[in-house]
Amino acid sequence: MKQLFFGVDIGGTKIAVSAGVEKDEGILILDKVSFPTVKNDYKENLKKIREYLENFRDTYGEAKGIGISCGGPLDQEEGVIQSPPNLPGWDDIPIVEIIKKHMQVPVDLENDADACALAEYRYGAGRGTKNMIFITFGTGLGAGLILGGQLYRGTNNCAGEIGHVRLSKEGPVGFGKEGSFEGYCSGGGIVQLGKLVLSEFHEKNRKVRWKNTAKDIFAAARMGDELAGEIVRRCGQKLGAGLAILVDILNPECIVMGSIYAKNSDLLYPHMMEILTTESLPKSRAACRIVPAQLGDSLGDIGSLCIAARRYRQ
Repeated sequence: MKQLFFGVDIGGTKIAVSAGVEKDEGILILDKVSFPTVKNDYKENLKKIREYLENFRDTYGEAKGIGISCGGPLDQEEGVIQSPPNLPGWDDIPIVEIIKKHMQVPVDLENDADACALAEYRYGAGRGTKNMIFITFGTGLGAGLILGGQLYRGTNNCAGEIGHVRLSKEGPVGFGKEGSFEGYCSGGGIVQLGKLVLSEFHEKNRKVRWKNTAKDIFAAARMGDELAGEIVRRCGQKLGAGLAILVDILNPECIVMGSIYAKNSDLLYPHMMEILTTESLPKSRAACRIVPAQLGDSLGDIGSLCIAARRYRQ
């Protein structure tokens, strides 16, 4: 008999609530709703989350558990969201206690990168590996680590915050740090990088016809726009520099990247490899596949449902 689970994927841009059942070959999503994240008002977001969970319960019945994925920092054991940089106003929110009290079923909280890592490890591009890294590369940049077939969180749940690593003395700001990995390789970081490149070329009276958003920059690069191509080149090179650190330190079999990379891997890959091949140890690099996430736009939903199913599986 298939077991019913609910998932909540909390992001800086949007929040998605889903209902699904776990099968041998994957998770079947029965239903999903999403809405824009209300900035600086966690109470309004929680109100909507509870409403959608209630609707799913009325439609599909009682779930065996609810999984919540969210960007860190988090206290997974206590079920508390602790002031993520992309969620202003979400300060020490005991979300597990709030949802559990409302829904009366087991609730688990997990870092979004870790949740997606588990999803790709079980059902996606990392299937069959023992040592895998998942990179978010979306609104922010973080890593989920599967080491020796187990999710690795670190001493106090802070492992995988690769976005905080500084790649250059100056540059776009991410994670509150100038020149950080997240500053170069995230949606907001690419916008900042675009402004830097545009300011350089504007001194030569160059103009562009595209909007400075990550989506438009990649679209313009596909059309052969020189400035957009330069932004993509710099992003890809910094991506290679950041991945080289992971390859040398953790020696993974596979690095899986979602969101922006998954949609634009053909543009980023050559620039990434240009740096990765020179900066990482040849033996470690040869052992590692670098691939886009396979679960597509459903990755965040499947990740949150995986968190709910994990407790039941155990």
